[in-house]
Amino acid sequence: MLSWNEILIRLSLACLFGALIGLERERKNWAAGLRTHMMVCVGSCLIMMVSAFGFSDILGTDNVTLDPSRIAAQVVSGIGFIGAGAILFQKQGGTIRGITTAAGLWTVAAIGLATGGGMYFAAGSTTIIAIIILWALQPLEYAFLKKYKQHTIKIVTSIDVSNKDLFSKIFNQSDIKVQNLTFNRVDDTLVFQLVIENNISEGQIASFVQVLKNENLVKEVSIVTQ
Repeated sequence: MLSWNEILIRLSLACLFGALIGLERERKNWAAGLRTHMMVCVGSCLIMMVSAFGFSDILGTDNVTLDPSRIAAQVVSGIGFIGAGAILFQKQGGTIRGITTAAGLWTVAAIGLATGGGMYFAAGSTTIIAIIILWALQPLEYAFLKKYKQHTIKIVTSIDVSNKDLFSKIFNQSDIKVQNLTFNRVDDTLVFQLVIENNISEGQIASFVQVLKNENLVKEVSIVTQ
């Protein structure tokens, strides 16, 4: 059995590790922030201790065989429902967000399990690596992937008007190249989605959106960057 001091050390370290990663998510106002990451890490730590030491009083009894890893293994799969909630909460404008936060929660659960198992160095090292991935590498990711991001322009028009003039303005813009055009009917409106080339500058996109907003046929224009 673990001593009380050892139990407190493991739970406290799990709380600290979860807080360090949760703070990085909290500063961006994600659905799963400081308290969520702390609770996941502490809970995982407790489950690991229960799994490894919670049945010591019946071990050695005749006809009793236990696998200490079975309860802890459920955390790895069970944490998925919290991650799924973080992803679905962040679904906006047809763009899925929150996947990194969900992956972070899964990693925090693993850190909690490692801490509960007494693997302090592994848990601490993983916490540092996770913070580097979530915080330090983000500027590099943005700089490298910026030129590959797609810009989608959503245009909402009335369904009872001709869109011939609108199409003429869209396809006659010399600096805007449309890669894909889709549309669907929503109640009494038509919603067009234009996917434009990713080498277009922010200024060109802003000018193009302003041209669309000046059209009487257009009710709404929005931009989604993926």
